[in-house]
Amino acid sequence: MKSLFACFLFAVGSCASGDAIIKVKGSDTEVNLAVQFAESFHEVNETSIVSISGGGSGLGIASLINGNADIANSSRRINDEELELFKKKKIVLDSFVFAQDAIAFVVAKDLKLDTISTIDLAKVLSGVYKNWEALTDKKVQINIYGRQNNSGTHDFVKQRLSIDFTPYAKQMNGNAQIIEAIKTDHSGIGYVGAGYVGHGANTEIKVLYIKDGVVKRPVSPLDATSIVAGLYFFQRPLFQYYRRSSISKIKAFLQFENSDQGQQIIRTAGYYPFK
Repeated sequence: MKSLFACFLFAVGSCASGDAIIKVKGSDTEVNLAVQFAESFHEVNETSIVSISGGGSGLGIASLINGNADIANSSRRINDEELELFKKKKIVLDSFVFAQDAIAFVVAKDLKLDTISTIDLAKVLSGVYKNWEALTDKKVQINIYGRQNNSGTHDFVKQRLSIDFTPYAKQMNGNAQIIEAIKTDHSGIGYVGAGYVGHGANTEIKVLYIKDGVVKRPVSPLDATSIVAGLYFFQRPLFQYYRRSSISKIKAFLQFENSDQGQQIIRTAGYYPFK
């Protein structure tokens, strides 16, 4: 869908000036959802064009600072250093939480592991456990597929587990690349936005249940009822940051995201409304 929309934008982009195009950049987790929003928004606002690109939360926020984006998608809260850069440029910043996401930890279908505790997961991702023997019946090396340090998902997992990732963790460009790696690496583990693995789209991988010290039963990131109840350990809000001075340009798009139609798009895309 992403590539089709890119072609669509190229075909009609000449009909709109650069100033008329709403540029959305940032979180790879939010890309698929943002593309669906952009396509549906154009159907009801034919004169409006929304350009979507990923690259990570950090890139989106940097693009907003530099004036190369109208909206920065971010799967984490903006940090103090970034806020200081906005302050130095005298840019007044606003934000909008338009959905929530759950991080899914995925392994190959044939790995004999269905549930993992947050304690064991921290040991896996930090490199304390170097093979699967402690958690399965196989003494095979654990291969970790994660994101770069400019990724909001990388930061969120790191902070949620209070760990530093092992330096041997592979840094991938995005969710889709992680999923493809896990399909072929039967001793791998990766983390992606739940929207990338919902609706049974990836039958060659397995989404692990997570057990923490508070909720007594293991919880799946695909369990909408548990997400609404706030029971999943790795659920988070998805942010959009923008310059207050740009509100007249982007207001209709933000309102569309928050409309009943927008909320339905969030659900069908495998994410969760924030309301």
